[in-house]
Amino acid sequence: MLHAATFTFLADLRANNNKAWLDANRLAYEAAKDDFLALVTEVLGQLEAADPAIAESHLQPKKCVFRLNRDIRFSTNKTPYKTNFGAWFNAGGKGAPTAGYYLNLEPGGSFVAGGMYMPEAKTLATLRQEIDYNLPAFEALLTAPEFQRHFAGLSQETSLKRPPKGYEANNPALTYLKLKSFTASHPLADAALQRPGVSGQIAAAFGALQPLVYFLNQALD
Repeated sequence: MLHAATFTFLADLRANNNKAWLDANRLAYEAAKDDFLALVTEVLGQLEAADPAIAESHLQPKKCVFRLNRDIRFSTNKTPYKTNFGAWFNAGGKGAPTAGYYLNLEPGGSFVAGGMYMPEAKTLATLRQEIDYNLPAFEALLTAPEFQRHFAGLSQETSLKRPPKGYEANNPALTYLKLKSFTASHPLADAALQRPGVSGQIAAAFGALQPLVYFLNQALD
């Protein structure tokens, strides 16, 4: 479970997103970072027990966590720091272009998610083809009771307005083929993250995502 001070730090960082403030509050930052890392370590241990691909990768918890610094080179938002902590669990490592599991910590905006977000064009085409060829199997994993217990379907955030090139408007898989990402997410309340056993709840949500992650990654093999 996480400590209340971790949420306080992130909320304060949102209101004081500058280097001078972070330097003055370095101890609070280190404590919050270590708190999140402890949760990531617990979650990774349980994920390894459930997902052989993750277990075989021997991921290091620190390597799963994203840096606090933002890349502002090409952004109009020049604030130097993220106001969340994030961790990505992927069998190929954090930089691998394959499906995996994500944990986001942000006051009032925490969530678990998984799948593949905005793959490059060639990968996207491969995934669409796999879904088109194996629509019953893909729909079966999305309608599985365990998946539906945690997730309300795939995110429609990146859906196209028209069918992608090469697919007809009457294609039975069109709802999925129009997507540019294949992800599902579930919100986490701040209070829930501060209760004992939350790592098990997160791991259970990741377990419900495992068939989706496997489907996407097997399509790329």
